[in-house]
Amino acid sequence: MAMKNPFREYMNFAIETAHAAGRLTLGYFQTELSAEFKQDDTPVTIADKRAEELIRSKIEKKYPDHMIVGEEYGAGKEKSEFCWIIDPIDGTKSFVRGVPLFAVLIGLEIAGRCEVGVAYFPALEEMIYAATGEGCYWNGRQARVSQKDSLNRSFVSHTNASSFKEFGREKEWRRVQEAFYNCVGWSDAYGHALVATGRVELMLDPTMNVWDCAPFPPILREAGGFFGDWSGNETIYANEGMSTTKTLLPQVLKLIRGE
Repeated sequence: MAMKNPFREYMNFAIETAHAAGRLTLGYFQTELSAEFKQDDTPVTIADKRAEELIRSKIEKKYPDHMIVGEEYGAGKEKSEFCWIIDPIDGTKSFVRGVPLFAVLIGLEIAGRCEVGVAYFPALEEMIYAATGEGCYWNGRQARVSQKDSLNRSFVSHTNASSFKEFGREKEWRRVQEAFYNCVGWSDAYGHALVATGRVELMLDPTMNVWDCAPFPPILREAGGFFGDWSGNETIYANEGMSTTKTLLPQVLKLIRGE
């Protein structure tokens, strides 16, 4: 008899929790919602706070010994090899402007490795989720990255074009734009989800926090792709992020290095 994957329980819990938080956010979406601005000049709304409170309460009730790190309320004092990393609304700028490309992100890191990831886009009714050994799924169907093998027929996605210059990646970004067939924007987490589901081949972020990307190592890994830093290391701690396919990764890394 095959043993049950221990990560499946955590994945199912994350799916249910992300869905509940996402439905809460929709109650505020496309309303006259005002945003405050944090010290880093990013917006936050009552919807962000309420959604994170909901996620935290569910984790604390189900797994009281687990650590939680969230965008709005930081890290708790408890220490555990199990760490839930959450972003109640990734893409708050989109959210406050009524653009449906925002997400609820929940990732579970176990002993320093991201093993479970869920990205729920409530306004689009898209749920992408994965756990190590379980595969990656997009609304219940197995998700796979694109099979394209050449950059000149591939799509690249990004969030804010001006951020590449701001974070010292302007030359690399210019080379990527020249090499790829099409460049599309306004993405945040959605760009990484697009790679996992085979709809674009590369997503680049020159700046990322851990809560922006915790679900994506297992999601991309299980979809046959890669999430990590711009040097090809799988990590959520590099303050940058890249999703692509395993086939294109060597070509993308050469492009970034200028070879």
